[in-house]
Amino acid sequence: MPESAGDNARMGAPKPFRLRIADAALADLTERLRRVRWPDEPPLEPWSTGASTAYLQDLVKYWATGYDWRAQEERMINRFRQFTVPLGGIELHFIHEPGRGPNPIPLLLSHGWPGSIVEFHKLIPLLTERFTVVAPSLPGYTLSFKPGQKRFGVVEIADLFAELMTDVLGYERFAAQGGDWGAFVTMQLARQFPDDLAGIHLNAATVRPVPDSEQTEEERAWVRAAAAYRDLESDYAREHQHKPQTVAFALYDNPLGAAAWIIEKFKVWSDSANNIELAFSKDQLLTNIMVYLVTDTAATGVWFYRGSADEARAAQGRAVPGKVMVPTGFAAFPHEMTSLEPPRSLLERDFNLVHYAKMPRGGHFACFEQPQLLVGDVREFFRKLRG
Repeated sequence: MPESAGDNARMGAPKPFRLRIADAALADLTERLRRVRWPDEPPLEPWSTGASTAYLQDLVKYWATGYDWRAQEERMINRFRQFTVPLGGIELHFIHEPGRGPNPIPLLLSHGWPGSIVEFHKLIPLLTERFTVVAPSLPGYTLSFKPGQKRFGVVEIADLFAELMTDVLGYERFAAQGGDWGAFVTMQLARQFPDDLAGIHLNAATVRPVPDSEQTEEERAWVRAAAAYRDLESDYAREHQHKPQTVAFALYDNPLGAAAWIIEKFKVWSDSANNIELAFSKDQLLTNIMVYLVTDTAATGVWFYRGSADEARAAQGRAVPGKVMVPTGFAAFPHEMTSLEPPRSLLERDFNLVHYAKMPRGGHFACFEQPQLLVGDVREFFRKLRG
């Protein structure tokens, strides 16, 4: 799988980018954090009714008095080669880190919500031993958004990312990896551009419905468990889909509200037991929140749910996509969202599954939680493809 990078973009050459937020904006945010007013903690188990007041109070105290954005801006974002390019009617931001080994494979990394490219800060240095990494900020998210720009769903983002990899960067074939919405983008890439994909690696997936009479007992049990999980954990997604602008008002001018909305998901979806900081450091959590706040995109990221739902409604009546024939690897983390971790047998029906691994620990945010395990599995999968 040779790598071939073009010199210029068909629609404009990528421009180097470096993030630098104004001191005045940071000072304003710090002052607002010091004036936060708190709801009381319900007399129930912390986190059982949503974000924990006690934990948020501890986090905000550190945020206002001990957190160093400038240090994290450099360590988690600006240490990487970044660019923007005019594509699809927007300025698309992406990291492009060349591989260090012989004949590195071009690998597209796609994040999801409420994540960002910050999730990849430990992953990228491990991957570049064997891969050239391209990691865009999803349109509408953080560094790939400006007020008034068009909004996107999964299908359009797959088009955009394929154009980035082939027309802008000049890779004849590339690989892709994703979790959360990034898994949906990766799966869509494999369906739309199978000849361009050398392989895809997922740590989350959905599968087509199978008639009950054709399901195994394991599959029936998963269908029931996934339905129960969606009933318990999907209220946020319905609000994002149906009323994204209401969510926008709750998050846009409200650092505490944005932090609570995001932090609760990091806690519930991770392998963190009773302590969120078993999975994430305060600096990781806050830098991921900050990159939304300093770019004024805490509200626009949620639009992705509406855009993808609109695409699905527009596609009703069309043929159901068939089996993905691009070689596929899957890493099953034990604390992944139940609905995004189908049994191996269902994955084999829907994908050309050539690699499947059960991870010993980790949850939905594998890039943050278990970067070494994830990278090890990505390497193993592509070793199989290279023979």
